[in-house]
Amino acid sequence: MTLRIDPNKTVLIAGPTASGKSSLALMIAEAQGGLIVNADALQVYDGWRILTARPSLEDEQRAAHQFYGHLPYDVSYSVGDWLRDVKGLLGERLIIVGGTGLYFSALTEGLANIPETPTHIRATADGMVIETLLSEIDEATKDHVDIANRARVQRAWEVLQTTGRSLVDWQSETPAPLLPLQSCTPILLNAPKEWLTPRIEQRFDMMLEQGVLEEAREMSLNWDTSHPSSKAIGAQELIDHVNGRISLDEAREAVIIGTRQYAKRQRTWFRKRMTDWAQIDLSSTDLSTGIVV
Repeated sequence: MTLRIDPNKTVLIAGPTASGKSSLALMIAEAQGGLIVNADALQVYDGWRILTARPSLEDEQRAAHQFYGHLPYDVSYSVGDWLRDVKGLLGERLIIVGGTGLYFSALTEGLANIPETPTHIRATADGMVIETLLSEIDEATKDHVDIANRARVQRAWEVLQTTGRSLVDWQSETPAPLLPLQSCTPILLNAPKEWLTPRIEQRFDMMLEQGVLEEAREMSLNWDTSHPSSKAIGAQELIDHVNGRISLDEAREAVIIGTRQYAKRQRTWFRKRMTDWAQIDLSSTDLSTGIVV
């Protein structure tokens, strides 16, 4: 298929990790103008530029970027925080790109105004295994969250403990969205497993060439698994490697497997929640010719 991009509309670009989202956003920005806005929950943090595949300094000079590495690695940042930040950019032509499906659903479907979780409840949840968290949330919520995603399960548990109401109950009172889907050009990059896996492997090898081990050594100086940025795929394995606990081959294999598993979860989310988006099949479409700007 060929998709024409309206230069007057906000563009949304979603897709699994390593699918080429950032390159597409840059292509559109250079051809039509626009501010590239991050919609990836881990690229917001400073410290893991290479591992989280944030745009390079060179790319950031080619077009304006926002919300990349703008937070210290040890602070909390919710989808509500991100949505409030994006609200401050409305009025500009935005190109919002990332792989965090929850950011896009909050943006285009609305976000329930749920009270913040008290520190003591979050601390309790941090110490619980995902199986226990799952056993203590309601069935309706289980049907609406990714039960393999610890962060999403923990969030549901925290909401129930904090408010006495389930997550889906709160979501039933969701206000109007900040950017309704029909006001945007929404693009979903479909990347089948057989197409994506070689790219995931190649990208990690490129990360090694770009200095991801040096990045890991620097991050190891203040490493703490409770830091939000430590959830980056491969962070723990690279820390283990630079500290001599596992070999580079073991770290590489673990990172690639973890990335493939994450991409699978992303595809599942997109398949269920983004049926109204314009879909580009990357196994049969070249973005340089399939997107007209």
